[in-house]
Amino acid sequence: MLKGEKINIRPIEPEDLELLKCWNNDPEFKGSFEPIECNSLEELKTWYHSDQDSRWYLVEKKDGEPVGQIMNKIKADYYTVGYVIHHEHRNKGYGTEAVKLMLDFLFLSTPTKRVEAQASPDNIASIKVLEKAGFKHEGTLRKALFVRGTYMDGVIYGILREEWKSPQVIKL
Repeated sequence: MLKGEKINIRPIEPEDLELLKCWNNDPEFKGSFEPIECNSLEELKTWYHSDQDSRWYLVEKKDGEPVGQIMNKIKADYYTVGYVIHHEHRNKGYGTEAVKLMLDFLFLSTPTKRVEAQASPDNIASIKVLEKAGFKHEGTLRKALFVRGTYMDGVIYGILREEWKSPQVIKL
């Protein structure tokens, strides 16, 4: 478990799959910048027990209330991260703290030289999260995201090990 000031991050467990089903099937959960998913509990169980190349975590407030998800995925010799905070819990600093905790975890526990994330250029809140965590804008991928029937551009943000600030909130 990763422990921060406002939130903790823990690996998703089988008992979390019902919650994930509810979140994934709620169009408001991910907002207008992510594809709509519709997953059955059986599909999520299959996904959970498959040989995944990404690691998914639950973001929880200190009292244990789930507020979102964060993931990391190895790509060649670097990592990507992605995150979603439930719409009822946005604008409280949970996303920024979750991304900082994940960066601390990745830079402390792996030899990776960089971590990157992708967002819609219109998702100002997500871009602010990345910038507050130390990411820098690296470029735009034209028509890289297919969301709700439309191709959208994606912006790439990255942070290098030497740009990362040493951990301030992590406790393993």
